[in-house]
Amino acid sequence: MADILRDKVAIVTGSGRGVGRGVAKLMAQEGAQVVVVDPGVNVDGSGSDQSIAEQVVAEILQEGGQAVACLESVATMDGGEKIVQTAIDSFGKLDIVVTCAGILRDRMIFNMTEQEWDDVIAVHLKGTFSVVKNACILFRQQRYGRIITFSSQSGLQGNSGQANYGAAKSGIAGFTKVVARDMGRYGVTANSIAPRATTRMIGAIPDSAAEIRARGGVQTLDQGNEPETMDPDDIAPFVCYLASDYAATINGQTFLVYSSEISLMSQPRPERSIYNDGHWSMEDIAPQARNQLTRGIYNPAPPRA
Repeated sequence: MADILRDKVAIVTGSGRGVGRGVAKLMAQEGAQVVVVDPGVNVDGSGSDQSIAEQVVAEILQEGGQAVACLESVATMDGGEKIVQTAIDSFGKLDIVVTCAGILRDRMIFNMTEQEWDDVIAVHLKGTFSVVKNACILFRQQRYGRIITFSSQSGLQGNSGQANYGAAKSGIAGFTKVVARDMGRYGVTANSIAPRATTRMIGAIPDSAAEIRARGGVQTLDQGNEPETMDPDDIAPFVCYLASDYAATINGQTFLVYSSEISLMSQPRPERSIYNDGHWSMEDIAPQARNQLTRGIYNPAPPRA
């Protein structure tokens, strides 16, 4: 199944390192022309290093592929438009958008600053919108396109110390479902991946946050998985599958991907319900909620004794 992306043009944001780098390189190996988007910022979003994206491009070219570097930030609408324009200017069209770009500003909710909130939301959530929105203008006209966004278990299930990151990633999952409905009629698919991989972002989680989680008995989402089993390059094959014509009917879904495991995540659906004639009173709702609706529900962080 080699060259499943032959003659396709792909944008991969955050592709200078980690998961994005693996995606960009495998897409090029599968025949795609790739825009490697990465301004080379630090994990917290500070700084810049243009050599990060250029190095990935050099590796792709050395392997016989085609790629160009783009140093624009995804956090502004102007940046998103320029990223899409880079694909058009360099390769004449655009077929695939993969949004891996992200930063971390982990902090427990009672210590999180407004700036830490705003910066993470800007890169993850707005950064996904800025590129996808501009790409969809083209996709609608050409009646074809593949969108693969990146959510997270932190957004789908919650992870202590990541209110900003979890909110952004949950928003991306919801955003993707809406884009799938908006664009499906035009032959465009939109799906989301929740990856688990050992990258520099995982290593950047503050020791203080980890210590607070441990003291409170809060289990992190990656416990039980050894680092060597979570290679960031393991995410790339399924991204390429979703970007290919083999996945033409897969739309509006979220997948958990890591190591040798790929899981389709369940869609939010009513699990159990209680009913009453007319309006609820406290006398009616309390026993029914306690004995039926909320009975046995798992508490992810019970109070400490």
